[in-house]
Amino acid sequence: MNIKYFVVDAFADRLFQGNQAGVCLLETPLDDDTLQKIAAENNLAETAFILPNGTDFDLRWFTPKVEIDLCGHATLASAFIISKFVNPDLETIRFTTQSGILCVIPKGDLFEMDFPSRAPVEAKVTPLMEQALGCPVLEAHQARDLLLLVKDEETVQNLQLNMELLARIPDCFAVIVTAQGNEVDFVSRFFAPNAGIPEDPVTGSSHTTLIPFWAERLGKTQMVARQLSERGGSLQCEYCDERVKIAGRAVLYLAGEIKV
Repeated sequence: MNIKYFVVDAFADRLFQGNQAGVCLLETPLDDDTLQKIAAENNLAETAFILPNGTDFDLRWFTPKVEIDLCGHATLASAFIISKFVNPDLETIRFTTQSGILCVIPKGDLFEMDFPSRAPVEAKVTPLMEQALGCPVLEAHQARDLLLLVKDEETVQNLQLNMELLARIPDCFAVIVTAQGNEVDFVSRFFAPNAGIPEDPVTGSSHTTLIPFWAERLGKTQMVARQLSERGGSLQCEYCDERVKIAGRAVLYLAGEIKV
């Protein structure tokens, strides 16, 4: 079986920025074990698998180790590939996912994603959190991911992480470290060592928690965010109560075939 395969730099204006996602265009369903092995072989933070379903598409996301319930940058990459190579006339791209129906609207070179909001609830700051980050933690908030608020952008940029300790923080899929930005509304970094992602370059799903958190703090619904990884990436954000909108650009890096 030959599977059309693409690698896309998502949340990027040019190559070698943003977050890489693999996108596989399936013609027939594959078993979960094969999907996981393909994702492990690709060895990207996420590989997206797209299967046409009428005029919509089924979408699943796999890290090299596990399937996950929501991924922003791989959804953006998938919409980009559909828009460029499958059906450029679609005004709204609809995905059926573990997180429900997700819609992406192409707007010129921007792709606007409509995701569920995942507002966090306040949690207790523990010594383990501060030891793992190597800096004081002002506040902790829990959703799917653990959000840790630190002093400023420079603190986020210059974390002295202990990844082994970070992986031992209980009851969280991943850790978001965030602060108010100097030139943007807020900045963040994202770590999921237990899912095979020591640091994710730009993370759409974490912003389903960051957007409601910062909307309340800043008293605004439209914001610009920056993820401060080595590759870096920018996100246009909008808070819509039970939903959030996240928009970004994408660039094609590779097009080919996987032979299974």
